[in-house]
Amino acid sequence: VRVHVNVLLTNATKVGKTSLIMSLVSEEFPDEVPLRAEEITIPADVTPERVPTHIVDYSEAEQSDEQLNQEISKANVICIVYSVNNKKSIEKVSLLLNVLILLSGHRVPLILVGNKSDLVEHSSMETILPIMNQYSEIETCVECSAKNLKNISELFYYAQKAVLHPTGPLYSPEEKEMKPSCIKALTRIFKISDLDNDGILNDNELNFFQVRAVFFSCLHTQTCFNIPLAPQALEDVKNVVRKNMSDGVKDNGLTLKGFLFLHTLFIQRGRHETTWTVLRRFGYDDDLELTQEYLFPLFKIPPDCTTELNHNAYLFLQSVFDKYDKDRDCALSPDELKDLFKVFPYMPWGPDVNNTVCTNEQGWITYQGYLSQWTLTTYLDVQRCLEYLGYLGYSIIQEQESQAAAITITRNKRIDLQKKQTQRGVFRCNVLGARGSGKSGFLQAFLGRNLAKRIREDRKSYYAISTTYVYGQEKYLLLHEVLPDFEFLSEADLACDVVCLVYDISNPRSFEYCAKVYKKHFLDSKTPCVIIAAKSDLHEARQYYSLSPLDFCRKHKLHPPQLFTCNTDEAPSKDIYTKLTTMAMYPHMTQADLKSSTFWLRASVGATVFAVLGFAMYKALLKQR
Repeated sequence: VRVHVNVLLTNATKVGKTSLIMSLVSEEFPDEVPLRAEEITIPADVTPERVPTHIVDYSEAEQSDEQLNQEISKANVICIVYSVNNKKSIEKVSLLLNVLILLSGHRVPLILVGNKSDLVEHSSMETILPIMNQYSEIETCVECSAKNLKNISELFYYAQKAVLHPTGPLYSPEEKEMKPSCIKALTRIFKISDLDNDGILNDNELNFFQVRAVFFSCLHTQTCFNIPLAPQALEDVKNVVRKNMSDGVKDNGLTLKGFLFLHTLFIQRGRHETTWTVLRRFGYDDDLELTQEYLFPLFKIPPDCTTELNHNAYLFLQSVFDKYDKDRDCALSPDELKDLFKVFPYMPWGPDVNNTVCTNEQGWITYQGYLSQWTLTTYLDVQRCLEYLGYLGYSIIQEQESQAAAITITRNKRIDLQKKQTQRGVFRCNVLGARGSGKSGFLQAFLGRNLAKRIREDRKSYYAISTTYVYGQEKYLLLHEVLPDFEFLSEADLACDVVCLVYDISNPRSFEYCAKVYKKHFLDSKTPCVIIAAKSDLHEARQYYSLSPLDFCRKHKLHPPQLFTCNTDEAPSKDIYTKLTTMAMYPHMTQADLKSSTFWLRASVGATVFAVLGFAMYKALLKQR
């Protein structure tokens, strides 16, 4: 948001620049006029746009070219003043324009000001118009009179407007059409506002847009600011489009072409502020780029806390999924996913995502997989999640100050341990093991995949995330495969809620890695550890280690090695993942509790019951949709 506007007035002497400034301040024509007025500031509360405005008077009689350069570098808009009754001052405008445009680097809007209109009966516009058509930097031309105060306030209003609502980024006068960057931004806004993704803004969506973006007020006598439009006003808007183009209205709704036409009309009528209000509400800056403040709102995470999506965020993401799942199969095809991400400047999800979350038989991301990927992004990189929600227009749709409202910061983990309970919904399990021990298979099995599915190396993912149920509570378990470089395990590799140490029972050298990692990093840790005896369908080899895996677990009071294989005809068993989630939720429980068969029975039964209920609800929702 711009905090002030710097206006520079310049040109030859005797054109009335200083008189214009003094007439504005005193509201009367001055009897004596100095060569140059001192810089004045108009307070925000007396300007139409509520922005303080600094007005600088440059006098070539008193000041040097170097001072002019300095003033140009500070100016947001330059007013070139000429006398409408003086042909020489009009002729000097073209010469001065070239100099100012060169010095300002084409970055500052220009306004031509024809002063002393009280001395002539004719307008200078016929003479000035060819000059205006020659320079795209010129925003407008205003004829005024310092003597009878004609258009003085309007002059400085237009100066403010040229800075706050510039034409340049939006429209090309030469081509008489909107610029590509403006079309791109408005197309994204249209797609966000098209809540049912049918390519048309119906009356409800137009009103939704109107309330949030302050729109259409310049097409109807009704003044509309954050108020739904009356039915007749909506019809008037659509009739304006119908009269000018055949494909702007379809099924009584506004098409993208009609939406873009309306904004072109606003600009051509000099109502740039309408389009700029919309653009800025949706996060755009003066260069039609999404601002850093919009994409990355201030968000601080205390130590030992994690980030999760809250209930409203999940509801929003569910609505986005429904919007783009056109065939209602509860999965996003490649085309549907591409359509969803058209409001992004790049494709945020790579091919590895399909090996990170659940997919259907065709390899398309399911509804559950879609929510899981958002949960993963929020947990691992909350700034990236805020950026993505910004592209989707979360703060506009949900009427929030920013997308930071979508994020919950969890309680410090140490407090959870003290209170022996947690409200967290996402738990991280780091999976460690020697090369070839079966870590990748363990991750993929969590997503319901057996060895029949082969993964290309360039699509490999080191994460897998899905839901589990513990005592009837749905929780996300995030598995992270840690690269087996024993000497270079970082704090990030070790920071988690539960640890999985995987070894290949058929490889006699596989368990040694698990034993060394445990003794070096987890022996005195409060993080629960589980040893996974992977590839249990193969012949078990004697491990070349001083203790057998079972004896090692007994010595260190760990749960016995958990047999696991993903070499099955059906989807692998998910019991182990329920156990891992349970251990992550209740790290304070003793190993004796964790070894109790009734403990696991209660957790597993809860998981089974709620998985069945969850599937039933899923099918019911599918029927509704």
